[in-house]
Amino acid sequence: MRTIIHLSDLHFGRIDTAIIEPLIAQVHELKPDLVVVSGDLTQRARSAQFKQARHFLDALPQPQLVVPGNHDVPLFNIAARLLQPLRKYRRYIGEDLHPVFMDDEMVVVGINTARSLTIKDGRVNDRQIEITRRQLADVGDHMVKIIVTHHPFDLPPGPQHHSLVGKAIPAMRAFALCGADLLLAGHAHISSAVSSAGRYNIPGYSALVVQAGTATSTRGRGEVNSFNVLQIEAHQITVHRLGWEPGQNTFSLAASQSFMQRGSEWFRMDDLSDGPSASATHPPARTATG
Repeated sequence: MRTIIHLSDLHFGRIDTAIIEPLIAQVHELKPDLVVVSGDLTQRARSAQFKQARHFLDALPQPQLVVPGNHDVPLFNIAARLLQPLRKYRRYIGEDLHPVFMDDEMVVVGINTARSLTIKDGRVNDRQIEITRRQLADVGDHMVKIIVTHHPFDLPPGPQHHSLVGKAIPAMRAFALCGADLLLAGHAHISSAVSSAGRYNIPGYSALVVQAGTATSTRGRGEVNSFNVLQIEAHQITVHRLGWEPGQNTFSLAASQSFMQRGSEWFRMDDLSDGPSASATHPPARTATG
């Protein structure tokens, strides 16, 4: 089994500073196999904000896989936005805009969805789709195959449909061909975990789509600051959402959902007739205690 910490929408430049040190300590306590950050490390893509984000990442466990978000592209500097939209991200965070992590149980591929010609929307292009398809197709089906973007491929029903990544439909068809299991994203500042089958009608295939809320920003959009802890093994994934408790100065367990794969489709275990195992719905003890 592998443990992934999924952080998103840090927005350095507009953060709750009281959260930073407890969050760093708690992530270390959870001893993740991988830390994923799904974009928007800064509020306005300024050098000072990227330096703060870099300092934060350096304080977290390794290995890490990080992708940029739309806020990591300059908004007001039009020349930089059009000509070198991710220059500061590359300088302070990482050169690789298509990062890959792989061990003997999972492969994780990051895709940059931030674009210079839009303010908040994002998209994938044909080249990114094909590269990702090949990378995931090249590993065995015993591996859990994970994709990380900033802009989401799915969200629960509601007004956030405009936040979905552009070219999602051809991307999902390609992901079905290579057997992608799990899609991690952020952007909407809303936590959720859903099967892609509700939005994409791809016979015999569905992925698990997991959203992280904002870990550190003051722009909560009705949710407390939170992050996800994913326990991942072949054919079974449990998603724990940890929410900020300011009175206790820690993140505590807010919700848990468990999913199981049958064939090439992912289902909530509550929806399966045989029900979940007792252990599947319990987070690690250290998660609950903070």
